[in-house]
Order: sequence, then structure tokens, then C-alpha cells
Amino acid sequence: MSKIAFILLSHKDPDAIIEQARRLTAAGDFVSIHFDANSPDVAYQKIRAALDDSPSVTFAKKRIKCGWGEWSLVEATLSAVRAAADAFPRATHFYMLSGDCMPTKSAKFAHDFLDMTDVDYIESFDFFESDWIKTGFKEERLNYRHFFNERKHKRLFYASFNLQKRLGLKREVPHDLQMMIGSQWWCLRRNTIEAVLDFAAERPDVMRFFRTTWIPDETFFQTLVRHLVPEAEIRCRTLTFLMFTDYGMPVTFYNDHYDLLLSQDTMFARKISPEAVELKRRLGSLWASGRTDFRISNEGRGLFQFLTGRGRIGRRFARRFWESEASLGPERELLIIACKKWHVAKRLVGSIKHHTDVPAIDYLFNEDSTPLPDLGGIQTTLAKRTRHRRALMRMLFDYYGTNRLIICLDTASIDLMQDFFSDRSTTRLLEIDCTFTDEYLIGHAKRVGLAGEQTTRETLERLLPTIRYDVTYESDRLRDANFPHHQRMSESAAIDANAEALAQFLSVDQNKSRDIAATPYLFSD
Repeated sequence: MSKIAFILLSHKDPDAIIEQARRLTAAGDFVSIHFDANSPDVAYQKIRAALDDSPSVTFAKKRIKCGWGEWSLVEATLSAVRAAADAFPRATHFYMLSGDCMPTKSAKFAHDFLDMTDVDYIESFDFFESDWIKTGFKEERLNYRHFFNERKHKRLFYASFNLQKRLGLKREVPHDLQMMIGSQWWCLRRNTIEAVLDFAAERPDVMRFFRTTWIPDETFFQTLVRHLVPEAEIRCRTLTFLMFTDYGMPVTFYNDHYDLLLSQDTMFARKISPEAVELKRRLGSLWASGRTDFRISNEGRGLFQFLTGRGRIGRRFARRFWESEASLGPERELLIIACKKWHVAKRLVGSIKHHTDVPAIDYLFNEDSTPLPDLGGIQTTLAKRTRHRRALMRMLFDYYGTNRLIICLDTASIDLMQDFFSDRSTTRLLEIDCTFTDEYLIGHAKRVGLAGEQTTRETLERLLPTIRYDVTYESDRLRDANFPHHQRMSESAAIDANAEALAQFLSVDQNKSRDIAATPYLFSD
């Protein structure tokens, strides 16, 4: 059975640290504490006095003065890890925590989970190829030496960087390492921890390199674990639930997040608000509870993005480069079918293909699995398709040898529609207005990750009005955009009315458009 040695990095609230250590060791696990040397000695002595007698608690042999973004955070972690490896020979796993973390599962659940698969859990994405870093320095974190803390000594930080850049003092990454990046909240097996410690002792050149990188806690363990452990034994994820806002700030959890936190596929969560006394009390009792009846729905991140994204309409940055790309061609005609119910649009497209010779493609900008011809790689991912949207469409027109092409878009994709309508080509829009039952909206929430199979009915009932409003709002935005050549079909309209809209959209005669509008079971769910 697994035994966890928790590596607890802390810098404040000694009472909370004492309580956390006692809670975690109550179920037979271990704790190794590093308390920031910047913090008062009296606070550290209070922790030592309360926990020194516990055989399941140890302390880093050296207290490090830690600073955000500095090597000192990795140094402190290594100090606590070495202490844990020496003090707890029975520990099978080492789990990074902070003083702001709380359990979201029981110890029994966590032990059973770790016993199921012999793997390490750590985010580790390719540093140069991934988009893990959203803003600020990227390659500069590694290629230049950083001797000052950007937050404490901003002028010195940038003066040093600019001087190195001007003098051409750019350095190389250690040749045998593939640099990786990810969250610093990992759970590693004992063999992996011992391999990392051995590597650190044997490779002073690598240690010197990381000492002067910027934010090494996001690269050091992530890189070394990938270097030392077979890929099949690594799960590229963290077992700690955390989220960040658009501005890079960690999301803080409060009393009303209890059910949400328990439903995530993680063992711990951070950050818990100091004011969330009730949440702390409820989560604090979980670890030793022995519960295993957790219903995992894992909708947290998708739900947060959905709810915080409401109302953020408009361009936050400069014009995207695709907006100035070459035109699709003034002689070409792009026909867009916009529908929230993808299966309805796909049925209509199938009928259009049967009755006309206009090529049609399903949700190529919304659905990764949409069949597309090989266009040299531009079609391989949704990100590439969207980034190079006009180039992709020109290639599809050329591939099919046509000047008329139909595509389907979700009604949320108004930015795509606006871009295509701004082109010199002719663009026509057919909006399909469907009715939405509560059960359909619940299914939609599950399909897009806002809810999971285990999400409680109570949570879904609270979510439904927001989802229904969002669907209605998307339709209102389409109408407010005042696109030219905008036709509408409706589930509640008569076949003749829908046939008229189809005739205008497809430029076909009434008989053919009526045959398409009368497609059997067109609006069935």
C-alpha cells in the first residue's frame, strides 16, 4: 500500500501548518516541512515545538530565503525532499503541497488511486513547442542568466537582461536535456525522487544552469523527470486542482465551492481563501474520513471558463494577422450554416449534398474530427485551422475545384463569421433556430465539458438558466451583427417558410429547396 511523504512549502500561518501536518499524518502518511527563512523565527519555532515529537514529521535541514521566480524555491523543495527521503524509508510517493492546499479526497481514496498505476504525476510540456507560457519571457527564461528577482529588483533584473542581450551573452541549454515546463505541484514515486537527487549530485553543470534560469520551479523537476523516467510511466497532469484567471492570477476558492472541489479528478486543491472557514473545516475532515464515494464529474475548469467568459465581447488586442490575409477571391461564394444543434446542421448538409452539387463540410472550425483532405498539415488541428482560416478556405475551394462551398459553424463562432463577411468574397448565412429542452441543454453541457456524468442534479439546475441564456444570447448577437444575405430556418416554422429561406441561401428553385426543407426527422434529437 502506498505511503505519501508530503513536501510542504510554507511561509506563514504557523497554526495552519501545524493543523495541516497533524491532519495529513493522522492517516499514516508523512510530512516534510520547509518554512521560508524570510518568515519570523518565532513562527518557525512554534511549528517545531508542536511537531518535533512526531515521528511522521521532519523538517528541511536548511531554511532558504525564498523569492517568487527564483532558484530558491527549487532549492527549498530539494532540501525538504532530501529530508523526507532520509527520514521516511517507507514512503512510496512524494507529493508537493503548499500551505494554501487542502485535501479534496480521503487518504484511502488517494492511496487506492496511487496503488492502481505505477506512474509519476507531473505536468511536463515541451518548453519551446507548447503554449504553456501565455505572456512574458519564454526562451529568455533559459537563454540568459537571471541574477536578480524581477519583482523585488525590477530595474536590475531588466538592466542585467538587456546588457547580456547587447553583449551577445546568450547561452545554450544543456545539450542532453529536452526542456519541459509545467505546474510545480507534482506527485512522484520514490524511485523517481532518488533518481532526481542522484542526478542533481552528479551533474553540477545542470544545477548551475538552472540556478540562473527564471522561474525554475516550472522547469527543473519537469525536465529531469522526463529525462530520467520512461514516457509510459509519466502522466502529464497534476493531482492538485488549481486554476488561473486570464491575467495569470490563481483562482481562490470559497465556502460555496465545496461540491465543485470534491467532484474534480484530483486529490488536493489550492488556493483556499483564508476567510473560507467553513470550507476549510469541511475539507479538513475529509482526509481521515475513509470516504470513497466521490462522484467525479471533472467540470471545474470548463465551468469556470464558461461563467467568467460571459460578457467579454470585443477584441482585447490588435487585429489578428489572418484579418489582413489575402481574400478568398471576389468570384467565390462561401455559404455558412450556423446552428447550435450540430446534428441538425449535419442532416441538412447531407440533404443539400443529395439534392445539389455544392460541396459541403461539417463543423471544421468546431469539431476536431471533421473529415478533411490532406492540405499539407494546415488542417491537422483546430488551432491551425482557426489561425490560418482564410488560407484553409482558399485551399478547400481549390481542392474541390469550386467557387461555391458550404461550411457549418456553431452559433458561438461569430468572430469567424465576422471575418468571412469582411472578405471580398460573397458570404451567405443560414441560421437554424432550434428549440432546446432542459434535457438537451444538460446533454450539451456534458458534451462541452461544463458538466460530467456524475454532476449532481442540483448543480445542473443552477447551471441551466445560464446555459439557456447563453444560447439565446448567441442568436441575438447574430441578429445584431446585421450580416447581409442572412436567412433563417426555424424548427417551429412551416416547411414552405423554411424552403423560402433555403432557396435564397442556396440560390436554387422552390421545388428543390422544398425537398431539402422536408428532410425527414430534420429537427429530431
